[in-house]
Parts: sequence; structure tokens; C-alpha cells
Amino acid sequence: MSDFAELHFGGEVYKLPVVEGTENEKALDISKLRGQSGLITIDPGYKNTGSTESAITFLDGEKGILRYRGYPIEQLAEKSSFLEVAYLIIYGELPNTEELKKWEREITYHTLIHEDFKVLLEGFPSNAHPMGVLSSCVTALTAFYPDSLDPVRSKNEVRISIVRLMAKLPTLASWAYKNEIGQPLLYPKNDMDYCSSFLRMMFATPAEDFKPDPVVVAALNTLLILHADHEQNCSTSTVRIVGSSHASLYASVSAGINALWGPLHGGANQAVIEMLEAIKADGGDADKYLAKAKDKDDPFRLMGFGHRVYKNFDPRARIIKKAADDVLGKLGVNDPILDIAKKLEEAALSDPYFVERKLYPNVDFYSGIIYRALGIPTNMFTVMFALGRLPGWIGQWKEMRENNEPIGRPRQVYTGYNERNYTDLSKR
Repeated sequence: MSDFAELHFGGEVYKLPVVEGTENEKALDISKLRGQSGLITIDPGYKNTGSTESAITFLDGEKGILRYRGYPIEQLAEKSSFLEVAYLIIYGELPNTEELKKWEREITYHTLIHEDFKVLLEGFPSNAHPMGVLSSCVTALTAFYPDSLDPVRSKNEVRISIVRLMAKLPTLASWAYKNEIGQPLLYPKNDMDYCSSFLRMMFATPAEDFKPDPVVVAALNTLLILHADHEQNCSTSTVRIVGSSHASLYASVSAGINALWGPLHGGANQAVIEMLEAIKADGGDADKYLAKAKDKDDPFRLMGFGHRVYKNFDPRARIIKKAADDVLGKLGVNDPILDIAKKLEEAALSDPYFVERKLYPNVDFYSGIIYRALGIPTNMFTVMFALGRLPGWIGQWKEMRENNEPIGRPRQVYTGYNERNYTDLSKR
């Protein structure tokens, strides 16, 4: 195969280098095209544009493959912990026993937040969306740790910023939730594991000896692993482009949180529950809405089915389905919303209409079910997503900085007015 592709334009021939990844993905390198020919490319939404080369996550939507640093998601979800996966994504290799102990010890040591954050939280109205509170608090970390703003830092200073963010985000997330519902804030309990301590801060009262159900802890651990990274999605690309200006890790991740907040990105599992609630409000007839979904003239669409990237199946959905079944079985939740969800799931997995169109339940469908069963309100779903995605954001920011990537600066094709003269106000 040629190492170049040729572009013929204006009587000239321009050679575009072909770049090949380790999984035989091929791309045309157009980084010098404008300088050579004056041409740029148009790609709305960057759907066919590779903004970077990355060694973190491999995703093949056609084959339903997702790997972190080469490890299949199925193996990591079954055998690993979220903090171990976070280390893998951020630092490139699975930790050995001593490295994992040190990583966990460092994170445990930094889980507390400065008491002045309570003043910051009190400034938000009680009905403030927890994602807005979370992004604001993450940005505020730059005020408490001004050394993080230095664009040229030692590896140790970068590491401590990473550890602080991994350690403090669960505390900030739980405080955003407690502030919303008007309950006392709880501090992390450092003799508990990462997921258990977070669940305690979310659901316990100060006087309660809270011990989360191991099934629930395992389900949360799995969910966080499945969300830990997903290649160059909207929020991850946002983190990288903000970080390319040499913005701090905290400012870059805060930007990613805001990107994730959008309903077309992190809000998908919330949309699932809202759809189920709408079906319940209309009488709870799942069959009626399955028929509506099959009617091409009906605007109704099933939320949480199919995926814009995975064309055959979402490998994460197969894993999280078991966790959802375990949680529902253990907790014995009696919820008509979840009954509707199970009926939709059964139809999507067996009805030829859905099977042929690959409209399978995806990870958002099952994560919404789990969060609902745990009693987590829908406006906290995206916060939970942010907790899981944090290692990916950190790893992508770190990789971008270590590779000395240039500041992001997309081009455009201008479609406005040609030059025109200013007219006085009296003549308009």
C-alpha cells in the first residue's frame, strides 16, 4: 500500500501521508494541507477528523470492542477495581501490589476538602443543578491549590494534582447532592474503600453506622469502570482542547464536566428514566410505546437503545446488565418504572424489529435503572457519570501535555457578508 494519498486540485497534485495506528486504523495527515494548497477540510462535528494520536483507549464500534491500554473492558470489569483501572488509564500500565497500595493510600490521604468549600456551597440556591455546583467546585480547586496553575510543572506536582482530583471529586459530588436536599454534609471515611465511602457520604446521616450492601458497591465499581474512558468523545475532546492552552488540570476537567452536562452526551441515562416516567404517567402500557417506536411516522423514540458508535452491540451493556439484575434482585425494589424498563428490555432483546435494527439496550439504559434502584435522583445521574469518566479526562489531559501538542485552533469557511461600509445611524 502507498504511504501517501494524492489530492488533485487546481492542476497540482498534493501528497497526503497515510498514518496507521496499532489496530490498523488508517488516517490521512492533512496537517500541512493548508500551507501547501490553501485548502482546509470541512467536517461538522469532527465526525471524520482525528484530532490527536492517543495510546489510551481503543474503540471499534462495528465489532463492539472497547479496550483500555489494550485490556478488554470485559476483563477489567470482572477482575479489577475502579482505582486500579484509573491508575492504568492515567499511567499506562496496571499497578503492581506496592504501586496500587501507594495509589490508594495517596487518594485516601487527600479526600478531605477545605472547610471554606462549605461557604461556597452555601452560596448556591437549593435548587441548583448538582452538575453546575460540581463544575464550579472543581474550578475553585485552582484557588485552593494555586501551584496547579503553573504551566511548567514537575512530575511530582502533576501527580499531586491528579491525586487530589481523584480523591476529592467523590466528596464534592456528595456535598453537591447533600446541599441540594438540605441534609448535613458528611466527611469521607477513610477506612472504607473508594465506592463505599462515596455511598456513605451520599446516603448516610451523621449518626448512622452506614455499611453499604456489597452488591451495590460492586455494581457501582463496575459502572465507574465502564465509564472510565471512551476515546475522543465530546467531553474528552473538550478537556484536551482546553488543556492545550496550558490551562490547569482542574480548569480543563471542569470544562469536561460542563460538556458532559449536555443532554446529547452525559444526560442519556437521565433521558431513559424521564421516558419511563412518561410511559408510567400515560398508564404504563409498555406495549403501546413499543408499537409507537416501530411506527416510522411516530416521533416517539426509545431512549437508551442502540448507540451512535457501536453498530452491533455495546460491550459495556452486556456487563452492566448483570450488575443491574444483581442490584434489582438483592434490593427487591418495587418500582413500576423499573417494571416498565424490564418489559422494554425483553422486547428489545427478542422482538425481530429491534434485533434486526440492532436497537439493543445500551449502557445508559442499564445505568439509569441501577441509579434509580439505588435511590439516586435523576439530576445526579450525570454527576455519577462524571465520577466514572474522571480517570479518562485526567489521562487524556496528561497525555496531551506530555506529547507537547499544540494549542487547539480549528479553521472555518466564512459564509457571511463580503466587505461593506459603515452607515450612519440616521441613514439606516
